[in-house]
Amino acid sequence: MATLRVIGMPLGAYQTNAFVVWDRDDASKGCWIIDPGERPARLIERVRAEGLVPDAVLFTHAHVDHIAGLTEVLAAFGELPRFAHASEHEWFGEPALNLSEWGDRPVSVAAPTGAIADGEVLRRGGLEFLVQHLPGHSPGGCSFRCAAAGVAIVGDTLFAGSIGRVDFPTSDPNAMRASLARLMEWPDATTVHAGHGPATTIGRERATNPFIVHPDSW
Repeated sequence: MATLRVIGMPLGAYQTNAFVVWDRDDASKGCWIIDPGERPARLIERVRAEGLVPDAVLFTHAHVDHIAGLTEVLAAFGELPRFAHASEHEWFGEPALNLSEWGDRPVSVAAPTGAIADGEVLRRGGLEFLVQHLPGHSPGGCSFRCAAAGVAIVGDTLFAGSIGRVDFPTSDPNAMRASLARLMEWPDATTVHAGHGPATTIGRERATNPFIVHPDSW
């Protein structure tokens, strides 16, 4: 579906991919910002350059590298609705949970204003996105998939050639295996925008990703 536009850009020390998502045919020029990581000036500039109007911020999960730029985004665009899985709402204000206490600067940002849940359908202009709850890397990990466009944003569940870490205190390797199995139900041609690194496809990962090919080896 040519009307879907997704712009991703790596932000901050961890080069975490932040995304701007909109429907090119939507006259309102409304957009989502997904996972605004640290030092989001380039993201803010790009939104303005495209003439877009953010109307919500969505989070695939609430680790520090995916939430650290929220304060700057709200300063730039005003008090936007913010959505994350309910299991991680507390994390936005708690450095011990969002992992920022491990770094140089504890991070606490505004809490979500609403929750997203497995099976929920979100509408962006004339497009529909299915929310899929994918615990493992973190308990509240979620993806946003537009089946009509063959595109999904999956956070740190799946990377090109790898997967998100499962050795954090709140990670669960068995839950991650189940979440990856759910992703492998998607068509091979589905383009996957990951939380780190380049985009890939389900077919490529199904055939070559060692964590998918040999799920019992980790």
